[in-house]
Amino acid sequence: MLERDEDGYVPHAYEQLTAAYRRVGDDHAARLVQLAKQRRLRGTRAWYGRLWGYAQDATVGYGFRPLRACAWLLSPPAVGSIAYALQHPGALKASEAPHFDPVFYTLDLLLPVISFGQEEAFAPDGWYQALSYALVVTGWILATTVITGVTRNVSRQWAGSRPAGVSTGRCPSS
Repeated sequence: MLERDEDGYVPHAYEQLTAAYRRVGDDHAARLVQLAKQRRLRGTRAWYGRLWGYAQDATVGYGFRPLRACAWLLSPPAVGSIAYALQHPGALKASEAPHFDPVFYTLDLLLPVISFGQEEAFAPDGWYQALSYALVVTGWILATTVITGVTRNVSRQWAGSRPAGVSTGRCPSS
């Protein structure tokens, strides 16, 4: 019904429907309406905003389906670990390189803020180099998408758990 609205994307209509579902205790329906709202909003964005929206939708369902991220988070480490177990990358300095571990090497590529010392010590070549670039990019995309989804989910839960009369810190609208 909301998608057939002749006025186009009207965020307030989605919020009203969400509130109605929450009043009757149907949180699942309220979450589906919010997911539909994000998908409709995506259509109003520039091409790069739509692209980012598709990434968020596919990975964590805009924060409304955070368990979906588990498959996305487990697939790249599995692919990278298997690939690098089959073909170890060469050490940059053989005398100083730690023992190669395909799992930790893959995690080193995927996790943007954690270092296990593997990435700096080894240099893949050929298509393994392309795989390493893809894992680094995938790690950054997944990290930012998961953080966005978790933040949205936590802020939504916090807002729903606030006792009545507790201020949100925002000025009341006139």
